Amino acid sequence: MTANSEASNPPPVRPNRTRAGKTRRTLIWTLVILIVAGLGFWWWKSPSSADKAAQAGGGGRFGGMNMVQPVSVQEVRRQDIRVTVNAIGSINAANTAIVHVQVSGVLQQINFKEGQQVQAGQLLAQIDPRAFQATLGQAEGVLARDKAQLDNARIDLARYKDLLSKDAIPKQQLDTQEALVRQLEGTVKSDQGTVDSAKLQLSYTRVTAPIAGRVGLKQSDLGNVVQPSDTNGIVIITQTRPIALVFSVPSANVPLITNRLRTNETVAVEAWDRTGKTKLATGQVATVDNAIDVTTDTIRVKALFPNLDDALFPNQAVSVVMQLNTLKDVLAVPQAAVLRGSQGFYVYVVNADSTVSTRVVKPGAIDSGWMAVDAKLEPGEKVVIDGTDRLREGGKVEVIAADPKQRAGASAPPPDSKRRNIPPEMAEKLKNMSPEERRAWFQQNGGSKKQDQGKQDKPAAPSN
Repeated sequence: MTANSEASNPPPVRPNRTRAGKTRRTLIWTLVILIVAGLGFWWWKSPSSADKAAQAGGGGRFGGMNMVQPVSVQEVRRQDIRVTVNAIGSINAANTAIVHVQVSGVLQQINFKEGQQVQAGQLLAQIDPRAFQATLGQAEGVLARDKAQLDNARIDLARYKDLLSKDAIPKQQLDTQEALVRQLEGTVKSDQGTVDSAKLQLSYTRVTAPIAGRVGLKQSDLGNVVQPSDTNGIVIITQTRPIALVFSVPSANVPLITNRLRTNETVAVEAWDRTGKTKLATGQVATVDNAIDVTTDTIRVKALFPNLDDALFPNQAVSVVMQLNTLKDVLAVPQAAVLRGSQGFYVYVVNADSTVSTRVVKPGAIDSGWMAVDAKLEPGEKVVIDGTDRLREGGKVEVIAADPKQRAGASAPPPDSKRRNIPPEMAEKLKNMSPEERRAWFQQNGGSKKQDQGKQDKPAAPSN
């Protein structure tokens, strides 16, 4: 019975799930491929950002390889080039003196201004002198008394000598008087030393500058009791006129430096700030050290600067430029024009047909942005100093000013500045922009303004 029922009622047929899954995946992949193909076609048909820039700017600096490239140039010329050595140095005072008081007392006066230049022997401070004046008075009184006794003893001695010649007194009495005179002479001399010592102590109440130089910040205030044992003294004086600069240079420069010093030639040294943009002072080499540092293969050099304007301070770190020689009337190009590639160092030269060609150069000394070169160049030829990133041999170029402010249209007022109500300060910034930067600014700000204008012009929705 059971077997017949199962035979008469077969199980229901289930759908083919595997075939449906494969069909769904096929559709998904087909859709993905179509989307990717559409995006690729759109990307291929749409202009690139470089083409857009070229269309907007007429072939700007960031145009395609075949576009005319804007470049800035400068002429090759002949000039003197200094051969220099660069280093880092430290400013040292020629002399430094800590002004200590030599007697203890109350500080009554301060006769200097912090930071001023003082001369040797100039009065800096005054200590209360009354106690020392009293001591001097006592010493002078004792001296006067002993001098009077000495004078009286000398008179008696003369009298005794006369009496002895007449045999009126024994010789022993004369000898005793002579001894008394010598004793009193010693006493007077001792008293004179005491008076001199008291005068010296009194003079120490006037604190004077031991050297000429620049005073620092005061270390004691009025009314303080100052003593010779004070560590910081009253003030510190540094001799800054002249002032010394100590720096190290490679030992290979020693023969040239010593030869020039031996022949009394001036070796110029320039002190610049740490950024190397501002020259602080100019001096000359005074001497070199007596030994080379074997750990660094350098030798220390000392230069002196007049420093009349106090531009240099002790312990100041500066950049040093020491001039060793001068190359006379050599071929020179701007340092920015020299590039390095597989063929070595080279420059781009602008030809008469506005194309560029490369010239191999051998670089030399650099002075103030100009480099001495050995190359097949002629003075007056123009080399590219800006815009070399997309240049190729034989490429077309357009020469523009290196300074954006001097380029065509840079001085003209920005277009539509009045109509767009641009603030005056923004208009001034736009004048200083390059044409590409100004165009990009107007495209960005102009589009947003048009959108705002469109929103304002859109009619309001009718109210129900």
